[in-house]
Amino acid sequence: MMTLSSRVAVTAIASLFLMGSAFAETPAPAAAAPAAKVEKPRSAASLECSKEADTQGIHGKKRHKFMSKCKHDAKAGAATKQ
Repeated sequence: MMTLSSRVAVTAIASLFLMGSAFAETPAPAAAAPAAKVEKPRSAASLECSKEADTQGIHGKKRHKFMSKCKHDAKAGAATKQ
């Protein structure tokens, strides 16, 4: 049979384990979702290059390379016209 002091000790330890979650740190509130990404308006050269890539059926990495070259050429052409 358990003595009174043993029962008190067991009860105190059990209550500490059970109350530990009550004092646990609460998780930080979730950060506010960032606002929707605002896209820059596309230039006329970019739109024309995109249409040309669509008509040629270019996709993926090839499209990226094509678009870069096309826009670069369009800028170079516009600079020589001035």
